[in-house]
Amino acid sequence: QKMGRWSFWAHGLGVIGIVLVLFYIIYNHLYEYHYAWSHASRALPVKYIISAFWEGQEGSFLLWTFWHFVIGLVLMYSTRYWESPVMAVISLAQVALSSMLLGVYVFGYKVGSSPFILLREAMQAPIFANPNYLEFITDGNGLNPLLQNPWMVIHPPVLFLGFASVIVPFAFAIAGLVKGEYKNWMTPALPWALFAVMILGTGIMMGAAWAYESLNFGGYWAWDPVENASLIPWLTLIGAIHVMHAFKKTGNSLPTTFILVIVSFVLILYATFLTRSGILGESSVHSFTDLGMSGQLLVFLFAFIILGVGLLVYRWKQLPRSEKDENTYSREFWLFMGTLILSLSAFQVLISTSIPVINKILGTNMAPPADPIAHYNRWQLPMAVLIMALTTLGQYLKYKKSDSRAFYKALIVPTVVAGVLTIASMIPLKIFAWPYVMLLFASWFSLSGNFEVLRKQFGKLSSAGAAVAHIGFALMMVGVLISSANKQVVSLNQSGLSFGENFDAKQNAENVLLWKNEPTVMNDYRVTYLGDSIAEPNHYYKVFYERLDAEGNPNYSFTLYPNAQINPKMGLIANPDTKHYLLHDLYTHVTQVIDKEAYKDRPKWQEAKKINLKGKGDTLMLAENLVILEGMSMQLSPEMAEKVKGAEVAVAAKLRVKTVRGTHLLEPVYAIQNGAEFRYDASSEEAGLKVSLMKIDPKTETVEFSVAEANPGPKEYIIMKAIKFPFINVLWLGTVVLVLGFSMAIMDRYREAKRLEAREEIPA
Repeated sequence: QKMGRWSFWAHGLGVIGIVLVLFYIIYNHLYEYHYAWSHASRALPVKYIISAFWEGQEGSFLLWTFWHFVIGLVLMYSTRYWESPVMAVISLAQVALSSMLLGVYVFGYKVGSSPFILLREAMQAPIFANPNYLEFITDGNGLNPLLQNPWMVIHPPVLFLGFASVIVPFAFAIAGLVKGEYKNWMTPALPWALFAVMILGTGIMMGAAWAYESLNFGGYWAWDPVENASLIPWLTLIGAIHVMHAFKKTGNSLPTTFILVIVSFVLILYATFLTRSGILGESSVHSFTDLGMSGQLLVFLFAFIILGVGLLVYRWKQLPRSEKDENTYSREFWLFMGTLILSLSAFQVLISTSIPVINKILGTNMAPPADPIAHYNRWQLPMAVLIMALTTLGQYLKYKKSDSRAFYKALIVPTVVAGVLTIASMIPLKIFAWPYVMLLFASWFSLSGNFEVLRKQFGKLSSAGAAVAHIGFALMMVGVLISSANKQVVSLNQSGLSFGENFDAKQNAENVLLWKNEPTVMNDYRVTYLGDSIAEPNHYYKVFYERLDAEGNPNYSFTLYPNAQINPKMGLIANPDTKHYLLHDLYTHVTQVIDKEAYKDRPKWQEAKKINLKGKGDTLMLAENLVILEGMSMQLSPEMAEKVKGAEVAVAAKLRVKTVRGTHLLEPVYAIQNGAEFRYDASSEEAGLKVSLMKIDPKTETVEFSVAEANPGPKEYIIMKAIKFPFINVLWLGTVVLVLGFSMAIMDRYREAKRLEAREEIPA
């Protein structure tokens, strides 16, 4: 055991050393290393240099390994009785994760991918034949524009802490099977399971917040396969927590508990395979590319499947079971039903997400859902209704057996309150489709029922974590339902213009064209595009909103700055900007902007034209200018006199140019020096005019000029979309309340474990 502790410490210090060295390489732009060149650039601020650390596969594996080390330290010094088997499982995972960073070849097979591989080793190019090749590599490839968001500084560490935490209940379950102690392992495992669910759920919702603020699909959840890969183990682990509670109280559902705890960790590993093997490359925009480690990831996955399933099968007959069937009017029965629905929900998401894997194994050619949101909602919405209802029903029942009459009587108040709230909210929110009405009722039912439970537990709030968590989840469902089902596109295209082949009919109808400085009425707003500014690598587009009253007069104004990067590889990468109100958000993003680069090589001046003016006062009308000849003079301005110094003859034409923007004076000069003719142009950027004095005919008193008008610059515009999300803050509030409920439950279970240890009912 002492050797194990010292070895784990040595391993952990090695991990910390790798973290510090890799960050030093990225922060100091040492582009001889492929990882730094691939993910960083000199334009990135420090916060996005941090994001660049875990953008790549190697950095994210390193982050996961680091969190396992931290968790292992806590367990090593807090769980002495279970230390050896638990730490053996965590150390085995560290072996697997560390192997992902080796980047060595064993018998011709590549094991892992090193973050320290040199650029010249990773890429084959003639430049590397030059020993001074680094002189030509002045900057890195940079961070993906979509990841340049503050959420991406904290979302990955939290999410990977969630991934890492799921191993702890798995390790305790393995320890219980190894020691043949099928009940006691749950007491220390339960706070960790709650912690894992809380952190993983927080990471998932941080990802949703990132999608809401950074992606332009107009929402926070798109049922993307990578999103689903994190959601699936979260659902099964929640189910495991509920049956763990049931077993601790009644002795029922022990096999189900073991199965769900093991499956949850296996699904974390399966999610890793899905997102890192490249198999989701065509169905997800978030997945990593294949680094040639698919086989290694499968070995990692099957090693823990064999460990968990093998031990469970070996001990299956020894697992204690209740001889009595669960009573219908018992809490454990409905906890089991809720767990079953959660598992079915996870299974449906798992099967649909795994279509590329199924195709690979079976050689089939099934297509992923064409409309993922409609596909998943069709299945998940009824399950959400049942789960919402069960979060209340279980709270009103006792373990083993309850009085049915008292049960139904207790449900009267939350049912009536939910009915009233449903009717009161569905009409103003225009929610009339029956599936959404049922979910709305179930959510209000869960809210009212759990508030009643919380009221009754007011004197002992320390044990009210479940009710608070259920309230948080119900608030989230209300927020999801109202903000998604009732979101309103504000930017309706009333002009009849078609924006081109890149816009389908729906997109064409939901975007507006804004010319620079030309106000456009959009729903209850008058919107003006005021121009753009650049803070590399982002272009910010200034959009001025004026809210109009019933008479059409502005009574409130604000400015939004949606930004975009015009990326050579990815095209226009837009990031929205949002005006937050208490009861709704106004979300704005650009979908198309003028390509100023297309005008970069355009000639500044149009082809020159020859014109004649006769004497003082003669005029010429051009497209945007009125040119008046005020006379000829040999008295030159100091600037022109300096230019023609030494000329035998120098004559200037005095021209007054009038434009809508003002009046400008031009003085083209004709000179003769050493018998040669010289012409000195006069131009005005403001007037958009360049004039040369070509010749003077004294007989006809005619002056010939060469006049070139400036090529007109691009007429600036943006095409943008604006969406109103009602009550979106209810979703974020529900997330906070959910985390609070889990935190309360963790502390309650931790205190319970300490009490049992003190009474020597479980080993310390």
